[in-house]
Amino acid sequence: MEEFFIESDGIKLHSKLEKPEGTDKCPLCILIHGFTGHMEEDHIIAVKDAMLKAKVAVLRVEMYGHGQSEGEFEKHTLYKWVTNALSVVDYARSLDFVTDLYLCGHSQGGLLTMLVGGMCPDDFKAIIPMSPAWMIPEICRAGMILGTTFDPKHIPEKAYSNDGWWLCGDYIRVAQTIHVEDEIERYEKEVLIIHGDEDETVPFDYAEKAEKLYKNAKLIPIHGADHCYVNHLEELSEAIYSFFIN
Repeated sequence: MEEFFIESDGIKLHSKLEKPEGTDKCPLCILIHGFTGHMEEDHIIAVKDAMLKAKVAVLRVEMYGHGQSEGEFEKHTLYKWVTNALSVVDYARSLDFVTDLYLCGHSQGGLLTMLVGGMCPDDFKAIIPMSPAWMIPEICRAGMILGTTFDPKHIPEKAYSNDGWWLCGDYIRVAQTIHVEDEIERYEKEVLIIHGDEDETVPFDYAEKAEKLYKNAKLIPIHGADHCYVNHLEELSEAIYSFFIN
């Protein structure tokens, strides 16, 4: 395992690269956590291990303001995450052992996967959004975030959660401009969507809607699973492993 930082627009992104044993050349999947998350969460590790078992290298990266990457969490936006992800894609393309490139992300990382997949459709053999929170732009346009409401035409400088932490208003301003359907339309290759059908953070029907909108998508529901697949990591791992070996 190699641990390092990838430069992106003046900040350093904490990264870990792992390759399956006994392989000189192999596919690589970029793996990204979600909102408030990091690369060592149980569901991220489960996915990483399943990919390595399937002989796929994994590049885990923490986005702006998350984990050990630079940037303040409160000041992160989807634009900053997109810029980060594009820098990571550039890095991955430079690796001479890579035969095919994949992109996988959870929650807000799943939304990011959908956006960057559409922006860079020629780069990825397939994308894997897990519990993708692609309702974020929609709810921001409607005046909701972090469980609170606001006037969508008069955005507050800080949006507070019920627990007292906050995001800057720029997070909302940026999200309101994003229309995920545009990037869904642009991506025509294979898409694997994985989503727990008891997810209380991102409603399961968003996964069903995404499956219908993509040209070549398959939805695997994890029955009984919540947003982070607690007590269902085995099913999550099997879904990932089966995708790569079939």
